[in-house]
Amino acid sequence: MKLGFIGLGHMGAAMAANLVRAGHDVSVFNRTPGRAGSLIELGAREASSVAAASEAEAVITMLSDDDALSQVAFGEEGLIANLPRGAIHVSMSSVSVALSKLLAQAHAQAGQRYIAAPVFGRPAMAAAGKLFIVVAGDPATIEACQPLLGAMGQKAIPIGAEPAAANLVKLSGNFLTAAAIEAMGEAVALVGKAGIDRQTYIDLLTATVFNAAPYTTYGPLIAQGKFEPAAFAAPLAYKDVRLALAAAESLRVPMPLASLLHDRFLRLLVAGGEHLDWAALGGLATQDAGGAPR
Repeated sequence: MKLGFIGLGHMGAAMAANLVRAGHDVSVFNRTPGRAGSLIELGAREASSVAAASEAEAVITMLSDDDALSQVAFGEEGLIANLPRGAIHVSMSSVSVALSKLLAQAHAQAGQRYIAAPVFGRPAMAAAGKLFIVVAGDPATIEACQPLLGAMGQKAIPIGAEPAAANLVKLSGNFLTAAAIEAMGEAVALVGKAGIDRQTYIDLLTATVFNAAPYTTYGPLIAQGKFEPAAFAAPLAYKDVRLALAAAESLRVPMPLASLLHDRFLRLLVAGGEHLDWAALGGLATQDAGGAPR
């Protein structure tokens, strides 16, 4: 399939590479120059603009936030103005429910197709083609995109006919993971201050009742205080909690734990955590308990 891929960060570059390896004709674009070198060596072509990358049967976007996706999607040089009629926009970014609804409407008015397909997984999973993809939109369009989703993920889970449903599921999932990180951080601070080895404690938990990915992935990082380099930076996690709260407000759903996480992430950022992995949220409890900064 002739594809455009926009957004070559840690996740996007790995995802685009898997599409090239799967035999697709991929044109890549990144707003910050200099990210496409390894992809060109694999066989991708570098597009000179969003408009050039939009000359495709489908365009995938993997961007950091609402502002980045809006800049790419709208305007005379944007995706919607240049994507051919009938072509597909696959939005794989973690963005707001409100923006996803706006994109669905704009693409429909332009005679284009649109699905939302945000992902669960860190860069290593993206590189291995093992992401979990939550996808929503027109079933026929999702079916047409299965070869693309299959090249990037180990499983694509349809969640409904409205694209924004996938975005809400993604935001709620990140809320749950952040809650697990905060809870582990508090538990580790408690046992650590009592003199119990933190790593041994995490090994015990993850080998028994807490052997799911949020605990096995982030528990060791919290125990070791290893929050760099960031695979998923704290500001992005803070953004996702804010977006989850915005969706909750629009639906009139109280989320007191999400409000707590919002403030905890804000404290982390104020303390200089912008460059840290979101696992650093789990280090705050140790600091609160008078332990060494982690």
